Amino acid sequence: MGLDVKTLGFCDKSLSYETRSKDLVDRMTLAEKVLQLGDQAHGVDRLGLPPYNWWSEALHGVSDFGRSTHFDKTVPGATSFPTVILTAASFNESLWKNIGQVVSTEARAMYNLGLAGLTFWSPNINVVRDPRWGRALETPGEDPYVVGRYAVNYVRGLQDVAGHETSANLNARPLKVSSCCKHYTAYDVDAWLGVDRTHFDARVTTQDMQETFQVPFEMCVKDGDVSSVMCSYNRINGVPSCADNRLLSETVRGEWDLHGYIVADCDSLEVMHHDHKWLNDEPEDAVAQTLEAGLDLDCGVYYTNYAFAAVQNGRVRETEVDKALRNLYVVLMRLGFFDGSPGGYDSLGKDDVCAKDHIELAAQAAREGIVLLKNNHSLPWNHQKLKKVAVVGPHANATAAMIGNYAGIPCRYVAPKEGISNFVSIDYQMGCDGVACKNETFIYNAAMAAKHADATVIFAGIDLSVEAESLDRLDLLLPGYQTQLINQVAEASSGPVTLVILSAGGVDISFAKENPKISAILWAGYPGGEGGRAIADVIFGHYNPGGRLPLTWYQSGYVDLLPMTSMPLRPVDELGYPGRTYRFFNGSVVYPFGYGLSYSNFTYSINSARQSLSTQLSSLQHCLSMEYNDDDFFQPCPAVRVDDLTCNSTIDFEVEVSNVGGRSGSHVVLVYAVLPLELKDTPAKSLVGFQRVFVDAGGSSSAKFSVNACKSLKVVTREGYVVLPAGEHTISIGDDDGSVSFPVQVNYE
Repeated sequence: MGLDVKTLGFCDKSLSYETRSKDLVDRMTLAEKVLQLGDQAHGVDRLGLPPYNWWSEALHGVSDFGRSTHFDKTVPGATSFPTVILTAASFNESLWKNIGQVVSTEARAMYNLGLAGLTFWSPNINVVRDPRWGRALETPGEDPYVVGRYAVNYVRGLQDVAGHETSANLNARPLKVSSCCKHYTAYDVDAWLGVDRTHFDARVTTQDMQETFQVPFEMCVKDGDVSSVMCSYNRINGVPSCADNRLLSETVRGEWDLHGYIVADCDSLEVMHHDHKWLNDEPEDAVAQTLEAGLDLDCGVYYTNYAFAAVQNGRVRETEVDKALRNLYVVLMRLGFFDGSPGGYDSLGKDDVCAKDHIELAAQAAREGIVLLKNNHSLPWNHQKLKKVAVVGPHANATAAMIGNYAGIPCRYVAPKEGISNFVSIDYQMGCDGVACKNETFIYNAAMAAKHADATVIFAGIDLSVEAESLDRLDLLLPGYQTQLINQVAEASSGPVTLVILSAGGVDISFAKENPKISAILWAGYPGGEGGRAIADVIFGHYNPGGRLPLTWYQSGYVDLLPMTSMPLRPVDELGYPGRTYRFFNGSVVYPFGYGLSYSNFTYSINSARQSLSTQLSSLQHCLSMEYNDDDFFQPCPAVRVDDLTCNSTIDFEVEVSNVGGRSGSHVVLVYAVLPLELKDTPAKSLVGFQRVFVDAGGSSSAKFSVNACKSLKVVTREGYVVLPAGEHTISIGDDDGSVSFPVQVNYE
């Protein structure tokens, strides 16, 4: 183009990214600047700056959803991992990171081929507060700690360049690809009985914000060093999230120290203007307010169309535009958009997409996530003793249903019936005309197949026609005649029956749980392109299931007790609303959070534990009062603010896990903190640690934990203070009858 790059400061590799980014922005006119503020950045020809499309997706594999990524004859598809809810059920942090590494490798390869961008707006780390939410499949579940740890590991897998995991200057740390944690914040209503995300105002207490909704995002930024955060469509206490300076500039960029950019969910500014009618503003006002709040990039056209006039009319300073662009270009420089790949990724190509080891990892992820919900000494089956297996149900031949949304094109599909047929001869009968199952005439053939087979597998559940983005559920039941199908097939069967449920959210299958003719139940989420293979491996004993539910499965009547739009996690006694998630709901459930069986049995013993934490307070450390169940209860110093403590005390212990069964397998150790029982309105328990360990049959393995007292034993008060209360806390390992625990006494002197 005739440019002398030696005269362009932003091309000088000896300068810092911040300096180079500033030089680039300073060379632009205002008219040029605003054209770079949308997800489809126009570029500046006279500076040699090419256009760039910011929108790529990689929720559970490289997706062609969005404007930047597409497949062609060279790369017809990418590795399809299970949807996040099933991957989360593995409770395996190293798996989560490995998946991110594979996805980013395929993303870089596709970028080199001109088929993708470098900035991927994933993962979704919203906590699932209500079982009806349609986007549960995209998330790691209902526990904020699990969601946060998933975010950290997946982001690190996507972003980290080997040898550059840390840096004295995080704005100089190279990136493999850029990840984005979304949707910030308190977002979990899409479309429910006339209420939708583009109009919804989430009325959230400070307590719930700090205790639940903000937790995964803080972990994502602080521990994951994510390079982008996406704000959500909804309002929070009256203010659109993308226009809230307190949430964006003060918290994400200020308190949490984001090194990256903040982007709006697509068309959020238009939503502010047309749907929320925020302050009855004109488009220029919406642009000015979001720029000043700290929003750097608009997925949409409002910045592109109206930022010029907003500056010209004096509604926002041009320096706010400059600041946003500098944040964007520093990220692109860290990605090598200007200088070439930072980690030698330029050599990646088509052979690095859908590689054999990538497909095997996808299958392994599905195996590790599958949850065994019921087993009356039936599974695993010995395929050598089975001549024919009836394979029935609306998901028996599932393909696209297995990959959920934001999915792209898989390398291949292995449907459930195909996976089963790799082991035994099958008689396939659909039983239902799809998930809706509105026609009962197909049930007879399915029942007859079960009657004449040695064993039967029923594949039932829901799909994106029931739970999806912009589609929340109205009930927790199987659609149409599915319940009738399951009962009639089970009744007719002459051999053992295994029910496999495909879903993200929980389904009330109490009838199947209690039916003695149904000897086993598996939950397989939406298991990805290799799902059929993974399910068959579990059924026939080639893999011992070890997944745990990342969501509570409620009874169907739960949805009649409170509206989806009620945001509090704690019970609302004056309205008769129950609590939400395992931390605050105390009623009966179908299956609890963390539930999961194995083909073996495991026991725990604790080898070591620190049981007392005493702090000598100075004159500058003050005691705060706490609310107790008994007004007469007295504690000399009830609690101290965490900000006033050094918070270097840890509770260190080792859990010995013994496999007392006959099969080797993986086991997930769940560690909960239980606050002093005297405290009022605190969670029943909170997950503070977990590990997945492999234990040989008859052997044992140890899991070591070091739990930070301030983080794990804290209480968020109604006023928003984060405190460490005095009293007898409990660390509990496991659930129900197999759990072990020990007390931790916190004292102030």
